[in-house]
Amino acid sequence: MTSNVETPASVRAEVSVGTPARARSRMSRFGRSALILAACAVLAGGGYYAWQTWFAQGSSASTVLTAVVTRGNLEDTVTATGTLQPKDYVDVGTQVSGQLKKLLVDIGAVVTKGQLLAEIDPTVYQSKVDADHAQLLNQQAQIADKQAQLVLAQLQFTRQQNLARDDATTKDALQIAEATQQSALAQLDAFRAQMKQTESTLHGDEANLGYTKIYAPMAGTVVSQTAKQGQTLNANQQAPIIMRIADLSTMTVEAQVSEADVPKLRIGMDVYFTTLGGDNRRFYGKLRQIPPTPTVVNNVVLYDALFDVANPDQVLMTQMTAQVFFVASSARDAVLVPLTALRPVAAEGPPSGPRLPAVGTADGKGAVSTGGAKRASGADPRNQFANGRALVSVVGADGKAAEREVKVGVMNRVSAQIIAGLEPGEKVVIGTRAPASAAPAPAQTSSSLVPGAPRAGGGRP
Repeated sequence: MTSNVETPASVRAEVSVGTPARARSRMSRFGRSALILAACAVLAGGGYYAWQTWFAQGSSASTVLTAVVTRGNLEDTVTATGTLQPKDYVDVGTQVSGQLKKLLVDIGAVVTKGQLLAEIDPTVYQSKVDADHAQLLNQQAQIADKQAQLVLAQLQFTRQQNLARDDATTKDALQIAEATQQSALAQLDAFRAQMKQTESTLHGDEANLGYTKIYAPMAGTVVSQTAKQGQTLNANQQAPIIMRIADLSTMTVEAQVSEADVPKLRIGMDVYFTTLGGDNRRFYGKLRQIPPTPTVVNNVVLYDALFDVANPDQVLMTQMTAQVFFVASSARDAVLVPLTALRPVAAEGPPSGPRLPAVGTADGKGAVSTGGAKRASGADPRNQFANGRALVSVVGADGKAAEREVKVGVMNRVSAQIIAGLEPGEKVVIGTRAPASAAPAPAQTSSSLVPGAPRAGGGRP
């Protein structure tokens, strides 16, 4: 029993004496490193918390967005898309059927009024004219014969009248002579009527013969051709179109305006447009006509608004697309502010103290919340300033904002003209920027960085 008690003590002594000094030193350095890492984590977390507490909150004043009142030009416009067409043009067709024998002009050719453009084979129509002439000559000969018969009948009737006065003839012979004279006169009138009918037919056939040559009805440019030389044209039901001639010196823009914007238009208002690839060059005109019948495209009601524009250098061409701007109102050299700087004036008047625009809900991403005009349910935000009054928050030299009532003039969806109440160079509040939310806490505490410390969910590594 004595040997059993002493054996553990000897073993402990041997272990203590036999443990290497290098292993004890390594364990000591590992513990110091863990303590240093834990201290750094605590300091980093404390610094971030201090920055969020003092510096981030202290910079909230910089979230107010301001804009400088400027001076410039302003337009309130109604926009639309349109196409260009020549103001004056004519579709040249044929009034007779036949083969297009000659086509004397090409697309792009400049023609004068009365110039020969094309010819249709005249053989059939020439034959009809010749037949009419022959029939007319025949009727002229028959009329000459009837005139001779009429002269003879008149002589015989005169002779019978003389004989009747001397009772040298019978009453029956006198009546026959008179009837023969009346018959010859009637036949002569009938042939004269037939001759007039033939002359009328001749005039019609000569006209058709003339229609085989097609002349330019107006001066202009050939902008299209729908028939080819040698093609057979049938004019029995409708006149076939051969080409179109247009005067390109004046173009008409057909702009399609939505039914919501049509009430803003008025005849004679200024309008301008740009074209694709036109280097933003503007072409100006005045609204000429709004036809009352709309065009419905995909259940959208659109009205055509027409205006003309001069095209002396002919840079505008048929079917070009135009971005059209109808100028409802404009201001030159005006005092301007962003529309978002305006707020409506309450019915009881402006409040007594200054008021900044309400800050929107912070979304953690620095979202901008405008405090001025807002669009509600698709309504135009300018409607709330129709009375010409509005409120703005003006930032003074001390950095504080004071509310001020101003008089508003021309407005568009971006800017507004200030007639009275502001001067160029002043600053106005246009909204606020919500500060970024604090960063989320780390998933692990600082103690989790210490080797051997338990994790947040329990257990050991």
